[in-house]
Amino acid sequence: MGLRVRHHLSSSSAHFCLFVIFIFLCFPFYDAQNATTDPSEVRALNLLLGGWDAQAVALWNISGEPCSGSAINATDFKDGDNNPAIKCDCSYNNNNTCHITQLRVYALQKRGTIPEVIVALKYLTLLNIDQNYFTGPLPAYIGNLSSLKTLSIAHNAFSGGIPKEIGNLKELTSLSIGENNFSGTLPPEIGNLVKLEELYINSCGVGGEIPSTFANLKSMRVLWASDSAFSGKIPEFIGNWTKLQQLRFQGNSFKGPIPSSFSNLTSLDSLYLRNALISDTIPSDIGEYTRLQRLDLSFNNLTGPIPSSLFNMSSLESLFLGNNSLSGNLPNQKSNTLQTIDLSYNYLSGSFPLWVSSNLQFVLPQLNCLQRNFPCNRDLPRYANFAIKCGGPERKTSDGIVFEAEKSSLGAASFNVTSSEKWAVSNVGLFADRNSPAYVENTLAQVTSTNAPELYQTSRISPSSLRYYGLGLENGNYTISLFFAETAFDDRSSQTWESRGRRIFDIYIQGSLRLKDFDISKEAGGVRKAFVSKFNATVSENYLEIHLFWAGKGTCCTPVQGYYGPIISALSVVPDFMPTVSGIPPHTRKEKEKTGLIVGVTLSAAIVGFILLFAFLYFNGKTRKDDEDVFVGIDYKPNTFSYL
Repeated sequence: MGLRVRHHLSSSSAHFCLFVIFIFLCFPFYDAQNATTDPSEVRALNLLLGGWDAQAVALWNISGEPCSGSAINATDFKDGDNNPAIKCDCSYNNNNTCHITQLRVYALQKRGTIPEVIVALKYLTLLNIDQNYFTGPLPAYIGNLSSLKTLSIAHNAFSGGIPKEIGNLKELTSLSIGENNFSGTLPPEIGNLVKLEELYINSCGVGGEIPSTFANLKSMRVLWASDSAFSGKIPEFIGNWTKLQQLRFQGNSFKGPIPSSFSNLTSLDSLYLRNALISDTIPSDIGEYTRLQRLDLSFNNLTGPIPSSLFNMSSLESLFLGNNSLSGNLPNQKSNTLQTIDLSYNYLSGSFPLWVSSNLQFVLPQLNCLQRNFPCNRDLPRYANFAIKCGGPERKTSDGIVFEAEKSSLGAASFNVTSSEKWAVSNVGLFADRNSPAYVENTLAQVTSTNAPELYQTSRISPSSLRYYGLGLENGNYTISLFFAETAFDDRSSQTWESRGRRIFDIYIQGSLRLKDFDISKEAGGVRKAFVSKFNATVSENYLEIHLFWAGKGTCCTPVQGYYGPIISALSVVPDFMPTVSGIPPHTRKEKEKTGLIVGVTLSAAIVGFILLFAFLYFNGKTRKDDEDVFVGIDYKPNTFSYL
């Protein structure tokens, strides 16, 4: 009996414990499902979404209660069907009240401004309204959302100055305000955000010197600041951001050397100081960046030798040092990790090391050609014109121009010469943040304002530098026609976030800047409209260079991440003089001669056969005397035909 009692008590205790555990596990769920959203926040949310014409989705707006469904369960906040989206926290107190902590209205083409009612959402830790068409200022009252950890308003049309009140967001770890129409300078108060880890201010519209208060941002891991008119020297204090992993300065107005303090940035995995007006040597201790994967120091005024340690870094995958004034020899050793290299347009000398012949992507197979003085193909002139269908197959237009195919698989560092040695093409650059970048743009859009729309179905696109070379040209004056059409962006009048895309690049002819900050859609009067830009140039050494260069300006990520740089559909070059050369490649000329000979012989044989047949028939119907008179009248001499 006693044993049975003990067994009964033990069994009851076990069941009780299981019941307590069940209640403990289920209570929060039960509480959340029966909790209500703070009424003031509901009102604010309704006014906010109503003003933006953004309706709540059924995933979280169950029975009219915002903090329900996906707002409190495990649904992915970034789920495509969960947009707009909110997240709620119902654990602040015990009175069954939930507070909205996250709000996302992402890429929905919404318009409007940020109204003051947003301050009622005082528990917000995340606000993401990227990729819409919001306008007006970033209001000062945004600084009242003191719980914010992430503020992301990129890819919109906000304007005006950045309010100093943004410095009140002391919990902020990520601030993204890029690709807007802001003006003025960065407020020094941003330096108060000591927890800030990510700062995206690319293409945001501000300029001037970076405030000295930014020295306080020692938690910084990511800084993107391309296509913004920052001036002065690159701040020395950035070298004290020892947690920094990504730094991008491109198309800025900096001047001076690379700060010596940068030797402290041993956590960097990507460093872009491209076209940043840097005058310096490459630091000899750069090999100590043991995590560095991408290094781009191209289009500056770097001088001196290339440190051999750069080529022996076990982490480095791509190296861009083109268009500087570097000199000396290449090192004899290179790590197996380093697979993409650009050293073009420098003053390098000496013989190639053995690793040059390995399977790499780099502008090195004819590195001696791609130096500052381009010594190749300066022989006797053979041509006086050429036309290229950039990035596509051969096309012949109605006016008889044959645009030769240029559809080779160009990569991050490539140089290809056509088999006739009539022209060549080189490409340099990697599209940042794209896993499978294409160097050819295809479109099904109908391009207008042209009688040759087929020319614009494909285009060659480059993330940095695209050059076409005319080789073996007869010296003299030429007219160059460049065929463009912008096919990726929306028309600016549509007021979509895609219409905010700006493709800006420079055009050089024979090394001379002809067009700065060239914008295809602006010049053409809209997107999907053809525009032909014509230039005159003089060839004096049998060589012509057409250079399309991305100086770091324009948007980086519209309509997709890593979309920018020059684009061209076709080009043609014709002489302004009467050439003395045929302009036909030698092997093509021989083929034509051979074809002409075959046609001539065949035609002659046919005519002779016809005459013999005619003569035979005539002999059967006339006298011999009449036959002789006929032959005298024909007076035909087969050997007078020219086969050439």
